[in-house]
Amino acid sequence: MSFPLASLLPGGGDDARASAKGDKSDITGSLTLQPAAAGNASEDMTTVDWSLATAALREALNRKEDAASIPWQNPTTGARGTVTPIASAYVQDGFACRNFLASHVRNGRETWFEGTACRVHRGDWDVRSTRPLRKS
Repeated sequence: MSFPLASLLPGGGDDARASAKGDKSDITGSLTLQPAAAGNASEDMTTVDWSLATAALREALNRKEDAASIPWQNPTTGARGTVTPIASAYVQDGFACRNFLASHVRNGRETWFEGTACRVHRGDWDVRSTRPLRKS
């Protein structure tokens, strides 16, 4: 399953988030059920975090060497992470695409995402999809 980038941002994709949370009226004992991935909203990746991570991803994708991890950091929030292209480029819908991994660390909490970026108009890389990675 993949999610549009906006669905991972605070305030973006509220419909998808609401359907993933289910009905909050479900009660077990005296505790309201919460989604497994629920976290502190202040630790979520912000729009600025995504912008910084995407800029680092574009740099990594433009490098010739494989698995070139590029760090990013938001000095305002203290959030940081890395982006790493994985696997070789492939063609999808007529565009060169690559899969990538991205990390996000804030307040001691680390989350990971995997996604796909494609080289589209004027050769710019565009993030097509992302999804959170969950520990198994």
